[in-house]
Amino acid sequence: MKAIFLDFATMGPDLDVSAMRALLPELEIFDTTSSEQLAGRIQDAEIVLTNKARFSSELLSRCPSLRLIGLTATGTDNVNLDSARQHGVAVCNIRAYCSQSVAEHVLACLLSLSHNLNRYDAAVKRGEWQLSKDFCLLSYPIRELGGMTLGIIGYGALGKAVENIAKAFGMTVIISARPGASAVEAGRVSFDELLQRSDAISLHCPLTPATAGLFGAAEFRKMKSDAVLINTARGGLVDTSALAAALKNGDIAAAAVDVLPQEPPVDGDPLLDYSAPNLIITPHIAWGSNEARQAAIDELVANVAAFLAGEERNRVT
Repeated sequence: MKAIFLDFATMGPDLDVSAMRALLPELEIFDTTSSEQLAGRIQDAEIVLTNKARFSSELLSRCPSLRLIGLTATGTDNVNLDSARQHGVAVCNIRAYCSQSVAEHVLACLLSLSHNLNRYDAAVKRGEWQLSKDFCLLSYPIRELGGMTLGIIGYGALGKAVENIAKAFGMTVIISARPGASAVEAGRVSFDELLQRSDAISLHCPLTPATAGLFGAAEFRKMKSDAVLINTARGGLVDTSALAAALKNGDIAAAAVDVLPQEPPVDGDPLLDYSAPNLIITPHIAWGSNEARQAAIDELVANVAAFLAGEERNRVT
């Protein structure tokens, strides 16, 4: 059975793929596959493994042998699922493989920003501590997480993992109603209430028509002026021009983004031009601990094994 892994480099180095090779002896692994190479490489493949390669309706129509697309991600927005169903192509994603990694990243960013670690590090490197008349510098505010309210948007495995760690710090956690929902579910608050009450907001919802551009200028004006926004979900959830303006104008205090609307941001982004220390930008690494990346490979193998056995596991089509 011909199998292809299109973009293994997206998984990072030093992963054990022995179980994958044992399951798929004819597997070809490519570090990268350009859009120009994609059709040729998958034309005769029955199983295609990928992280971010895009499968349009037109591409799927040209792959009559294709039986399974195995994703090394939870998001499925890079595959035309309706077309996959039409052509009888199974699509599997992986779930709950990076919850701890993402949750730790969120709290690390929140701690760094609330304790102003970037500013204090820069002050020491400028020599300000060395010239201080006192044993310490207290030039910037330091906020404890205990007593703060964290608003979570997207209450799946990732949102729940963040909630668990946040509560261990003594934070109050509130959960937003689903964006676009006509009613507020029990145990949740409306989106507007979450904006107004939260000292920090963490995004964990998928990018859909209902959530695209979820945070813009109007939403930032509703937030507390000392609030922090953290986005480890999808870049398209946030209007980055509006976020840059909100940070500059003091509509919110700080932000940490691990995702941007275009990745990699080869055409630039307003946040890349913003250099103040109240913004942390990381290159889509929240999910990327060594443990999480290996768990992703292990989950992918389990999905393929289930498919070959005629079982459905993590199927989205």
